[in-house]
Amino acid sequence: QVPLVESGGGLVQAGDSLRLSCAASGRTFSTYAMGWFRQAPGKEREFVAAISRSSGGIYYADSVKGRFTISRDNAKNTVYLQMNSLKPEDTAVYYCAATPRTFPIIRSYSGEYAYDYWGQGTQVTVSP
Repeated sequence: QVPLVESGGGLVQAGDSLRLSCAASGRTFSTYAMGWFRQAPGKEREFVAAISRSSGGIYYADSVKGRFTISRDNAKNTVYLQMNSLKPEDTAVYYCAATPRTFPIIRSYSGEYAYDYWGQGTQVTVSP
């Protein structure tokens, strides 16, 4: 088990920024690839961003590319999602996820099937 706890969500206006954090317990954080997903009301959960164990591989959904940045600090057992130029359509519950599995292609981490552990989520609301 890898307990994951997201934080940093909140209510902001369009154009503002937020940084989400996801803290993991345990001493094996560096052996997990990490991802961020989100789920808007009435919609299915969708991929946002993924980062490999050593940060050598990063992948974004087209909808957030250029606005969001995923990063990780293995010494702090934490993965981050810096969100800039937020839009109302970014409103959702944001989840982080972890997987010990490795895939040859970073895009493979865009699927929910790739992940074994999930956090409880943090709400992000962007007002017009």
